[in-house]
Amino acid sequence: MSKEKFTKLTDFKSEMKTDRMKVPVVFHVQDELLPADSTLSQLESVASNSGLFRHIAAMADVHSKPGRKNATGTTVATEKHILPQVNDTDPACGMRLVRTNMTEDDLSPEDIDKLFKALVNKVPTKALLGTILPYHVIVDICRKGIGAAVEYLGIETKYEKENSLDRGNFFGEEVSKQKIYEVIPRLFLFFAKFRSGILGAAGNHFLDLMKVSDLPDPVLAEKLGIRKGQYVFMVHCGSGILGQYTMYMYTAKKREHLSQAFMAWLGRMTFFTKRQHVIDGIAQKIKDFDFGAKEELFTFDGDGEDGKMYMEARNACSNFAHANRAIIAHNVSETIKEVLGRDPGFELVYDMPHILVSEEEHYGKSAWIHRNGTSRAYGPTRMADHPTFRETGEPAFIPTSMSTDGYLCVGTDGNESSFFSCNHGAGKPKVAAESVVPTSREELDAKLSTRGVHLYNGRSSKVIEQDSAHYKNADAVIESVVRNDIVHPVAKLQPVAVIMY
Repeated sequence: MSKEKFTKLTDFKSEMKTDRMKVPVVFHVQDELLPADSTLSQLESVASNSGLFRHIAAMADVHSKPGRKNATGTTVATEKHILPQVNDTDPACGMRLVRTNMTEDDLSPEDIDKLFKALVNKVPTKALLGTILPYHVIVDICRKGIGAAVEYLGIETKYEKENSLDRGNFFGEEVSKQKIYEVIPRLFLFFAKFRSGILGAAGNHFLDLMKVSDLPDPVLAEKLGIRKGQYVFMVHCGSGILGQYTMYMYTAKKREHLSQAFMAWLGRMTFFTKRQHVIDGIAQKIKDFDFGAKEELFTFDGDGEDGKMYMEARNACSNFAHANRAIIAHNVSETIKEVLGRDPGFELVYDMPHILVSEEEHYGKSAWIHRNGTSRAYGPTRMADHPTFRETGEPAFIPTSMSTDGYLCVGTDGNESSFFSCNHGAGKPKVAAESVVPTSREELDAKLSTRGVHLYNGRSSKVIEQDSAHYKNADAVIESVVRNDIVHPVAKLQPVAVIMY
């Protein structure tokens, strides 16, 4: 992409606009963090569609992923239409941060090793079976939200509802069982019985034990229950097969695996709904779009029957994603009790998706906001209804790699140009960010060891791609969000032990 297509707004913000584009892309990064030309071309293609609102916001971690229409690390806004293709097909994939009563003074390296060797089995990555739940509990999670999982399993983590986005229910209220049956095949709900509590094998989904190593803002840290030397757990995962399979039925997407096409077909063949004419119309529309091969983006009318049905299915699957992370945290807590003989006193700091579609108010207008690899980061003013976050701003997490510091941040009131969004990580650089680039698991373990980090599980041959050399410089990423008034850093989190596939 030629430099003539870029306009410098500040040292940490620039705008890209070509003749094809209906709206510009605003990059909230310094020049050295701009993405590769392939990502710029992808963003140009998305911005060439009609109906977009103001601009596309691109964050410090913006980068392309295989098989996706849109780059990760972007927020796309529209006034009337929903764009399923600009988001990954994993509703409410996101992260949660849980504080504990454990500190560096009372948890030894031997304790951590013993615990994580047990957690490898208790928190599976690639597995057929996870925490098995009755069918009625799965349906209740979808329609009621996270509270149904808390009630059934006796989850003791404090503030599960209070400190989850939308109080743990994306519908905002309890809906009927019939509503769920109208938008999700019962077969998929049956499969979900066996699939909660699983991290998943996709990308860099993880369970991290992290130590609070520094407090850039000790006052806000205290309000969030965070103190130096404290251990916290961070979980990154999504909606599993319930969300993936369901979204295949509603999204024109190139099939990456034969199983995707088969499951979408099987779902339709076993799906009987009062809104059959709507789901049939969506299926035909997907065919017309050649399963995502067209450059033009697939759309739903935000006020139409198809858009409403899509969002109801998405909300139900998003509830399952939140519950999935709650169940993982619960299983970690129970394992700590079994292995270490102590109650870790889990308290939820926040559970925040970074794959999110929601209707919000921006620039004085109601708009559909599509966050793809970006977290919502409202400032205190927009969090006025929350007893803690109205004083701090909405928590946002920025893990940078499995061996570099992560950050607990909070949103600011001055972040409108990103639609109050924050990057969810460091993102992939154009070239390796470090001179030492492991080429085997043995080399990766050796590098992690020098930084005091231990990787557990790590069975995937591609786990070496999660090394810090394959992510942008953490300090530069944090500088970009601070200089753009996107978020305010509260605590620095040092990785200690990681479970990842």
